[in-house]
Amino acid sequence: MPAPDQTPVAVSIVVPVRNEADNITPLIAEIAAALDGRWAYEIIYVNDGSTDATGARLSAVMAERRNLRQLRHAVSSGQSAAVRSGVRAAIVATLDGDGQNNPAFLPDLIAAVESGNGRVGLAAGQRVGRKDTGFKKLQSRIANTVRGIILRDGTRDTGCGLKAFPREVFLAMPYFDGLHRFLPALVRREGLTIAYVDVVDRPRHSGVSNYGFFDRLWIGIMDLAGVWWLIRRKKPTPVVTEVVAEVPDVAGVPGVTEVK
Repeated sequence: MPAPDQTPVAVSIVVPVRNEADNITPLIAEIAAALDGRWAYEIIYVNDGSTDATGARLSAVMAERRNLRQLRHAVSSGQSAAVRSGVRAAIVATLDGDGQNNPAFLPDLIAAVESGNGRVGLAAGQRVGRKDTGFKKLQSRIANTVRGIILRDGTRDTGCGLKAFPREVFLAMPYFDGLHRFLPALVRREGLTIAYVDVVDRPRHSGVSNYGFFDRLWIGIMDLAGVWWLIRRKKPTPVVTEVVAEVPDVAGVPGVTEVK
């Protein structure tokens, strides 16, 4: 909760990190440069069981920035768990903590959700000019192609960490490890639309990737089957109105009123 002398938070920027000590300070500076003066925001770093100096670096910056928070998982629980732990505001935006996601695109994502007037359930970054290795780009291309054929989510890149969404939409999703990779399909399942924003990818600032490919391959296949099942089992959400009795008119005849 904000302190009494602070403006209520309108946007939360959620950054899941694990062993990203050298990326903390430069990324926070870029987030501030992108958002200062535009929204009342907070930055929530979710420290996913880091064993390096990530926690200490965050604590040092927290002494200078009142809008920075750190949540810590006692043991590493994965990116989906880290994102869920950090969701705390009306509009939430996420980005990866390795520096490859440029915070300069956050305003475009947040504005896309705001301008949707409740119809946009997700603004998803779509990477162009990716800086990953050839093998990583190939595995992403294969995964995105298979997912698109099966789920028909209309999204060419679900792996980009730059996303924005209403808090209640995210919390209404069925939670499972790997959820963040299936958000477009699950948002469409709820009858909401997706706004796409092209974002320029950058090389990692330092360190190595903490979330590999082969260690989640078979789990990803099972998740894909599970999400397909969820979509197939979805029933239309009925439009609900409540009928309440009116006070009788002068002739003593009661009426009814429909309340949305």
